[in-house]
Amino acid sequence: MIEVCKGTNLSVFLQRIKQKEEMENKKPIVLNNLEEWDFTDYIDSLIQKEEAVDLEFKIAKDGLPNSLWDTYSSFANTDGGVIILGVKEYKQQFIIEGLTKEQISQYKKDFWNQINNPDCVNENLLSDNDLYEGCYKGKNLLLIYVPRATRIQRPIYRTRNPFGGHTFKRNHEGDYKCTDAEVKRLIADSDENHPRDSRILCNYSIEDIDKETLTQYRQLFANLKPSHPWLSLNDLEFLTKLEAYRKDRHTKEEGFTLAGILMFGKTESITDPECAPNYFPDYREHLGADDSIRWSDRICPDGTWEANLFQFYRKVYPKLTVILPKPFQIRNGIRIDETPTHIAIREAFINTLIHCDFSEEGNIVVEQWVDKYRFKNPGTMLVSKTQYYSGGDSVCRNKALQKMFMLIGFSEKAGSGVNKIIKGWREANWQKPYVEELNRPDKVELTLPMISLLPDDAVIKLKELFDGKIEKLTQDELTALVTCYSENEINNTQLQYVVPQHRSDITKMLKKLCNEGFLIAEGNGRGTKYHINESEGKFETLEDKVESSENNMESSESNMESSESNMESSESNMESLKSNMESSKQNKQRMTFEELQALIISLSQDYISIEEIATKVHKTPKYLINFIIPRMLQNGTIERLYPGIPNHPKQKYKATNKNFNKQ
Repeated sequence: MIEVCKGTNLSVFLQRIKQKEEMENKKPIVLNNLEEWDFTDYIDSLIQKEEAVDLEFKIAKDGLPNSLWDTYSSFANTDGGVIILGVKEYKQQFIIEGLTKEQISQYKKDFWNQINNPDCVNENLLSDNDLYEGCYKGKNLLLIYVPRATRIQRPIYRTRNPFGGHTFKRNHEGDYKCTDAEVKRLIADSDENHPRDSRILCNYSIEDIDKETLTQYRQLFANLKPSHPWLSLNDLEFLTKLEAYRKDRHTKEEGFTLAGILMFGKTESITDPECAPNYFPDYREHLGADDSIRWSDRICPDGTWEANLFQFYRKVYPKLTVILPKPFQIRNGIRIDETPTHIAIREAFINTLIHCDFSEEGNIVVEQWVDKYRFKNPGTMLVSKTQYYSGGDSVCRNKALQKMFMLIGFSEKAGSGVNKIIKGWREANWQKPYVEELNRPDKVELTLPMISLLPDDAVIKLKELFDGKIEKLTQDELTALVTCYSENEINNTQLQYVVPQHRSDITKMLKKLCNEGFLIAEGNGRGTKYHINESEGKFETLEDKVESSENNMESSESNMESSESNMESSESNMESLKSNMESSKQNKQRMTFEELQALIISLSQDYISIEEIATKVHKTPKYLINFIIPRMLQNGTIERLYPGIPNHPKQKYKATNKNFNKQ
């Protein structure tokens, strides 16, 4: 069990990590109930996870390694993470070497001295509770939890100068030095008083505004707010109220803003080097049956329309909603009767536009498939993933653009956008949306899977089985019941991926379903599994039981006759098994990566679990998941069933049929 050293607070330390993992919608590194946590289990799970974007092992044999501060900077500028001192990496294996009590005591003193020294790092983000000293299998370790820096704290950098390679960020390969351009973007994002899109552009005039776009916008505004005093203003006065045109009180400079040209400008005015030269909004539709065709429809700047943000939204949004269960309706140019799913799509789309960093390389990309949507925008997230999934924090990179969409009913400033996205998907019973941050160039991707958590056939069967009683269940209870029916059994851990509740609340819900006769529990504690209580549903008739009994008698006689034959074949089976083992041994020794990849592709034409693959190729699941599958995912020759949750307990893989020979 836990050996707590004096002055540490395990609950606070692990609670922070637990909250971070829960909110990021990925498999928790640690157990969800603090009372069940064990430091040994915790370290075991970290070692199995290997080094990742939020985890770093360092041996620290001869003192605090200088690279620790590179990692501190990178974690703080990315999304936080955990540094573990006392672990050595050797040939992709992690060896617990541990630290002495004297080393840990000295390291803690050195750590606090250095983190408060501006010649080492520019800012201390940590408190005493962010260092934890624990004992793992007789070896002492020192853990350091580094939180994500807030928007106004970033960048966190080495020495007193953020430029020249002193600022770091994190990716799956480790810490990397930020370019000076990346540092400038971090500094610009930290300035809350001067939003990116409020910048006044030089030498722009009313001639750069597309008159048709402005007319259409004013009409939508009038339809929504027919008595608003701004309706009597001329175009320039109206644009000034929208912050599309502004005067700087300090410099006396005035002119059209970045937001104004992006929203209402002509295409060539937007892509001018003074404005947003990388601007290229792109909608890609993948709804066709022919996989050889890259997309079934595409909307992008092609010279036939003024590709400002307003026109891009008006062209693309109807496309996004046309396949939804309920059609979108418009009366007098105003949206009505929106379902939560329509609202979720709208919020995701608008968020992509107003949170975009138009100074970054890359494009706004909106993609639509039969089973998912994906929204991509250049830039980084201004809040942590924990804050993102929590909602409520209204932090926007382009506040004027947000205001422009808000005034025509397309956006809200209350920070409820993410809540509406998750709510809309939840009410449609689809898998939970997930967000990812990518780098080089910086990019944010939001994926909305349209994979049902409540398949119609399963719901129908359960209604028949329980004679309509499931109508009284809550949505979470019904989701648990359907998941159990589809998977034959469930446990608490599995449900954490599909039901947004704490482990203890899920346990209460499962007990309630057992008490009401829907489920049957087997086992105790964390090993408890639940099955559908089929005896509560349709019962066998007496004739069914008699017929079944007769069939069983006949089957018994048949089994007796076949047993002698089975005995005779057992010797042959032993020889065959021996031959297979020899063959397996040879396969392990001789198969190259290319040969193994080809074999896995041939076996994975439909989704298949890693255990099934391992059995068929005579390799261990651990070997495949650590050394083979990552390379195939990188090559693009295989894909996950749950791409946003790599460690999903029901994860499966399917070949993409990409030409892997050219990798």
